[in-house]
Amino acid sequence: MLHLLFDNRPWFRAKSHGYGTGLPIAWQGWALMALHVTLITGVIMLFRDRPVMLTVVAVLAALAPMPIYRAKTKGGWRWR
Repeated sequence: MLHLLFDNRPWFRAKSHGYGTGLPIAWQGWALMALHVTLITGVIMLFRDRPVMLTVVAVLAALAPMPIYRAKTKGGWRWR
């Protein structure tokens, strides 16, 4: 099962216009997006009473998986 996470096939389609990742094209991409949304939601719920800490941790949680998104995008990230 673990070999499915380490294959070289892309998980995301490149955006047709702009820069970055488009929609997922594999189940691993959908799973990563679901975990990413869950992580950000959990951070918001955990730090909702401390706005400064919420901002810092939410930004870090939002940016943390970006290298995975970039590595698993078909065609890479470039301006289109």
